[in-house]
Amino acid sequence: MHWLLSGPLSTEELTVNIGGLPTSLQGKKLVQLSDFHYDGLRLSEDMLEKAIAVTNEAEPDLILLTGDYVTDDPTPIHQLVLRLKHLQSRSGIYAVLGNHDIHYKHAKTEVTQALTSIGIHVLWNEIAYPLGKELPLVGLADSWSQEFHPAPVMNQLNPDTPCIVLSHNPDTAEILQAWRVDLQLSGHTHGGQIVIPGIGPVALFYEKLVEKIPKKVRRRFPFLEVNVSVVSHWEWAQGFHQLGKNQLYVNRGLGTYLPGRLFCRPEVTIITLQGE
Repeated sequence: MHWLLSGPLSTEELTVNIGGLPTSLQGKKLVQLSDFHYDGLRLSEDMLEKAIAVTNEAEPDLILLTGDYVTDDPTPIHQLVLRLKHLQSRSGIYAVLGNHDIHYKHAKTEVTQALTSIGIHVLWNEIAYPLGKELPLVGLADSWSQEFHPAPVMNQLNPDTPCIVLSHNPDTAEILQAWRVDLQLSGHTHGGQIVIPGIGPVALFYEKLVEKIPKKVRRRFPFLEVNVSVVSHWEWAQGFHQLGKNQLYVNRGLGTYLPGRLFCRPEVTIITLQGE
C-alpha cells in the first residue's frame, strides 16, 4: 500500500492504570502491533520496517500482536515471519489470531506454526505468565471462530488478580464485562480507516448512506458494496475506552484496504503500566 493511501506511521503512547498492580510490574512497557495484512498489497515493506524499528527502539518488556497477519491466502506468513524475527522484547512476544488468519481451511495451523517457528507464543483460549503469576495474559480464540468460548478460560482466573486479555475483535469487550479485564487489547477495525475529525469513523453512518444509493450505481463502484458490518461497536473503533471497570484499547493496525486511510494513520502502540 502506497504511503499516500495509508498515511505515515503513528506512534501512540499511553499509560494505563491497573488496580492492584504489584510494584515490581509498575513501569513495565508493552508494545502492541496489529492487522498487518501482509499480502504484497496492503502493507508496504517500508511501513513494516519502520514499525519494527519503532518497536525495538521502545525497548519493550513485552510485545503483543493482535491478529490478521495475512489477508486470505496464508502463504505470505512465511515471508512476514522473516521480518518479525527481528522484533526484540525482554519477556517475549505473544500473539492471538484474527479472522483473516483462520479464513482458509488450513490457515490457522499454517499461521500458528510460522509464528511459533520464530519464538512467538500464539495463544488460542490460553493463559500465559510472561510477566509472572501476578499479571496473567489471556489470549482468546477469534470471535468469528466456533472456538470462541471465553468462560472456561476466564473462569480460571482469580478475580482479585489483574489481567491483560488479547482479543482480536473489540466487540468481545461487551461479553468480557462479565469478568475482570484490566486491559483488553484489540485490533480488527483498522480504526475505521476513514475518520471525520470530531465525529468519528465514517463507518458509523456509512451503511445508511450506501442504502440511499441506487443498486445499479453501487455495482459500478465495488467499494460501495463493501460490508462494513465488521463490528457492532464502531464507537470502539480505535483508542482507549473505559467500559465499566474494564479497560479496552483498540489499535488502528498497520495494513490498509482500499480506498485508503483518512485521518486514521497506521499505528504502533506503546503502553506503560502503572498501579492505581
